Amino acid sequence: MASESTVSVPLTLPVLPLDDEVVLPGMVVPLDLSDNDVRAAVEAAQAAARGTTGKPRVLLVPRIDGAYASTGVLGTVEQVGRLSDGDPGALIRGRGRVRIGAGTTGPGAALWVEGATVEETVPDPLPGQVTELVKEYKALATDWLKKRGAWQVVDRVQQIDGVGALADNSGYSPFLTTAQKVELLETADPVARLRLATEQLREHLAEQDVAESIAKDVQEGVDKQQREFLLRRQLEAVRKELRELNGESEGEESDDYRARVEAADLPEKVREAALKEVDKLERSSDQSPEGSWIRTWLDTVLELPWNERTEDQYDIQGAKTVLDAEHAGLDDVKERITEYLAVRKRRAERGLGVVGGRRGGAVLALVGPPGVGKTSLGESVAHAMGRKFVRVALGGVRDEAEIRGHRRTYVGALPGRIVRAIKEAGSMNPVVLLDEIDKVGSDFRGDPAAALLEVLDPAQNHTFRDHYLEVELDLSDVVFLATANVLEAIPEALLDRMELVRLDGYTEDEKVVIARDHLLPRQLERAGLEPGEVVLEDASLRKLAGEYTREAGVRNLERSIARLLRKVAAQHELGDRELPFTVTPEDLRALIGRPHHIPESAQDPAERRTSVPGVATGLAVTGAGGDVLFVEASLADPETGAAGLTLTGQLGDVMKESAQIALSFLRSHGAELELPVTGLKDRGVHIHFPAGAVPKDGPSAGITMTTALASLLSGRLVRTDVAMTGEVSLTGRVLPIGGVKQKLLAAHRAGITTVVIPKRNEADLDDVPAEILDTLEVHPVTDVRQVLEIALTPAEVAVSAAA
Repeated sequence: MASESTVSVPLTLPVLPLDDEVVLPGMVVPLDLSDNDVRAAVEAAQAAARGTTGKPRVLLVPRIDGAYASTGVLGTVEQVGRLSDGDPGALIRGRGRVRIGAGTTGPGAALWVEGATVEETVPDPLPGQVTELVKEYKALATDWLKKRGAWQVVDRVQQIDGVGALADNSGYSPFLTTAQKVELLETADPVARLRLATEQLREHLAEQDVAESIAKDVQEGVDKQQREFLLRRQLEAVRKELRELNGESEGEESDDYRARVEAADLPEKVREAALKEVDKLERSSDQSPEGSWIRTWLDTVLELPWNERTEDQYDIQGAKTVLDAEHAGLDDVKERITEYLAVRKRRAERGLGVVGGRRGGAVLALVGPPGVGKTSLGESVAHAMGRKFVRVALGGVRDEAEIRGHRRTYVGALPGRIVRAIKEAGSMNPVVLLDEIDKVGSDFRGDPAAALLEVLDPAQNHTFRDHYLEVELDLSDVVFLATANVLEAIPEALLDRMELVRLDGYTEDEKVVIARDHLLPRQLERAGLEPGEVVLEDASLRKLAGEYTREAGVRNLERSIARLLRKVAAQHELGDRELPFTVTPEDLRALIGRPHHIPESAQDPAERRTSVPGVATGLAVTGAGGDVLFVEASLADPETGAAGLTLTGQLGDVMKESAQIALSFLRSHGAELELPVTGLKDRGVHIHFPAGAVPKDGPSAGITMTTALASLLSGRLVRTDVAMTGEVSLTGRVLPIGGVKQKLLAAHRAGITTVVIPKRNEADLDDVPAEILDTLEVHPVTDVRQVLEIALTPAEVAVSAAA
């Protein structure tokens, strides 16, 4: 059964406005009579009550932002006197709700209104839901009062039985806003009002629980920090007492960075920077993350070998002996290292170790195909000089910070690879091998090759600054050896700072020496064989190098030797082979199979590529060294109507232009060369370079394509033993090219005996080993006509182009 509220008993009362304050029935509040509106209302009520036995009555109405509420509270003036502060005041008790009507007149200066009291009725007995609501409100109110320590009020709340009176009691709650109290005042239904009061109290308690939980967490964090601070101070005090007990001074503490910096042998500017960081460390708190950053930086600086250097071995002959013993060939590099040591020795004898703040370091770029010993050469150089050796792998590095380090503001910052190499070497003058410098890339993180410009510049690397260290590091005494396979992949500015040394590959004789003196002993040990148990004749090694592994280096040769020794070891374990065993050239096929590379000169004449007109042999340079390149040309049938030039074999733009030049030269000079070129304008010309999956570019195949086309038109075969290289011009001139040494080595490996090169490249023959030149017939030429005379076989029978 629902509760009810009815309006009855009309009243005329003076209005006592309450600014931003609400009084509910049952509340007793003191009001300050110094307020004009309050005093006028009380005086008007007193004037109206004269001559009656009742107490003066006023209408307490909330006034929010100048607007009156629609419901007020009938209040009686219980007492007029002085407040606690001495000001005149009145004690007023709220009696019941009054619906405010129209304004009227009355005695005094107060505002009078007409109204009617609101009578509330609650069913008796109370329904179960209302009873539960009463219990919930009393429980919540008790919980809140107990938290505030208001134990006396708890009993008073528990003694309230009326539903409406219980709801109106929440008017005393200080956490309610004026709007919430007005809502309670204007809710006439007592059950609805109690439900509203219960909801408001429940929300406040929930907010209070959250606030208490947050405050508790904060307090626990503060307590933990204070406890940690106290424990650390106590730990320091205990350590101090232990040091004093053991007779140790405070400066011997490993964490005392100031003492470590002052005791270290540091350059003056580095010492000043380190002491500044120590000052920061002493001012920072133990909880500050900056402290750990400073400690890491100081540890890095103190671990660097600022003034430590190894003594160079100035035994020039001894150094040369070491290089010759560990590497066969590579005379250019050996001479350069010998020259460097000789100059260092003379400078040291004359007191010229440091000139202009710079020491006598060196920056060499070792460029050559894979497997020629560039990386292992760095360790031999360090051995010959008596220096420490560090290898820095640059292949695939794309972050500039890998070279120059990270700024210390980043989490996990580290110095760059150059600083780490110096730290690893433990001296300021090691041999640092920058391996695969041509494989360095760039992306959004910067260009590492640009960061290497300062490192490899002898004019400025004595003041190298790493982003992490932020102090100058002297790299002028370091010998940098940079290795690369492809010269074109190195930026021009970086290449300009290095002294270029080319390693063009080994001759067959050098490969035999390397295999006999270095590769075979190493592989015997790895195969578990004693020296002398398996012997490879020089002829076997020569056949392995020439017919099984055609390469510029010796990696595949070493793999073939390893495979051969494994086969012999396995046969011995199976009882099929007795040791010791000498491997002859005839044994190779039975042990490791057939040869993979057979020279053209060794093939049957009918099976050679140049056994038909239109095929010529050229020479090229790739990332793996020199190589032999074949050019094929053909003419289309005039009935197909496919005129023009077709090029295949994955050619670059320069090579395509060379083909156009070769064709144009033959068209304009065909009659002079006695070639039937009249039909070229009506027939399609197709030039193909086999191994179509391999990209090819460059101008050095110009005379090769001209020779192939001339062979096709004349019907004369190109000599099998002839290979050629050179750029061709429209007038038939043969222009110089690069990589002569690598191309002649490739021709020798392929069994070529005659090589045609440009006349202007004749000076490059000085770089070619004498034993190679002895086996080759080299023809320096200036004109294509000379090339054709050398390369084409004599015309025994005239053959037409149509044939």
